[in-house]
Amino acid sequence: MYTDAFLRAIPKTDLHCHLDGSLRLKSLIEMAKERKVELPAYTEEGMNALVYKPEYASLVEYLQGFMYTGAVMRDEEALTRVAYELAWDCFNEGVRYLESRFAPQLHMGYGMTFEQIVAAVDRGFKMAQAEINRLIPDTDPEFEYGIIICAMRCWNEFYSPYYKGVVDALPYATPTERFQLASLEVARATAKMRSETDCQIVGFDLAGAEDGYPADKHAAAFAEVHKSFISRTVHAGEAYGAESIYRALEKLNAERVGHGTQLFNLDKIHGYQMDVEKNGFVERLANYIADRRITLEVCLTSNMQTLPEIRNMKDHPVKKMLERNLAVTFCTDNRLMSHNDICTELRLAVDNFDIGPKKLMDSIVCGFKRSFFYRPYQEKRKYVRKAINMFERVAKEYGVEL
Repeated sequence: MYTDAFLRAIPKTDLHCHLDGSLRLKSLIEMAKERKVELPAYTEEGMNALVYKPEYASLVEYLQGFMYTGAVMRDEEALTRVAYELAWDCFNEGVRYLESRFAPQLHMGYGMTFEQIVAAVDRGFKMAQAEINRLIPDTDPEFEYGIIICAMRCWNEFYSPYYKGVVDALPYATPTERFQLASLEVARATAKMRSETDCQIVGFDLAGAEDGYPADKHAAAFAEVHKSFISRTVHAGEAYGAESIYRALEKLNAERVGHGTQLFNLDKIHGYQMDVEKNGFVERLANYIADRRITLEVCLTSNMQTLPEIRNMKDHPVKKMLERNLAVTFCTDNRLMSHNDICTELRLAVDNFDIGPKKLMDSIVCGFKRSFFYRPYQEKRKYVRKAINMFERVAKEYGVEL
């Protein structure tokens, strides 16, 4: 129904894109050589064979790739380069609005402060944005971006020197108490930098292992950013079930949910014993999400790589999400690990699910409308209208009837 050229030409968003999971492989190798970082191979073919594979045996194997990206992102020059290149990569595939997220505390302790780290990333995006927008006509939506700061559900002293410092400073605290304090600290830093600089911080996120690390333990951090009117998204329902999504909404006031893949999986619900109770809980939760237009950031490729229970793309729960008219936007997650871009994600979606032109447009526009846009709402409305107009024009050019 849709040509690749059409999917590339329409304006798109990517609202769930991890900065440290979206490096160009060529750049990773170059930066590793410059910084004397040891890699298992120094060619793209070698790294793809050993680390960034087409398929992964487990989530643990999938996550190993972050060890190498994190190792080269320990100075301002590298952070700026990664952000700059990501912005251009996104624009070249038709993305007009990008939100990239990362956890600054993973990069702290290497001679950079929180402020220096975030400013370096923002600098890269701003440089690319200025270059890109000189190429875009006034009638079309400009390239825009936002930075989402991640707190971590859990970590240990080996994640970064910063985290080791927290452990050393609080030897008698429980791990949970340390997790809470680290999240609160990064929330305060986020709020301060948002209010005192022009860095385009637009949101706050909670990432990391769900099972055993409930969202409500980080409620104080999310209350802190909420006071500063910073938008909130939470990784939830990826490895744990509907209860994790519920906690993200109830305890953290999440406006969007990262993944939400296990929303309908009754086997992942633990607070109810009988299927009829589980079904009732899921129905109420799904209706709540739909009614409030809480957006699900769906990442098809990475879900297939990390969730063994989804063996066929046609079995992905986004089918039920779309049937129930939930607010869904398609995202990349980790472009390097998944060898994907937003066009490949859309291709997977339209080839495997019933997504007619109107539903496709609804999903695309949902990404623009539910973005954590940096500037005032009146400017966002104009921006969304430009995106709608461009989509309609491109559809007409390619003979796609809306």
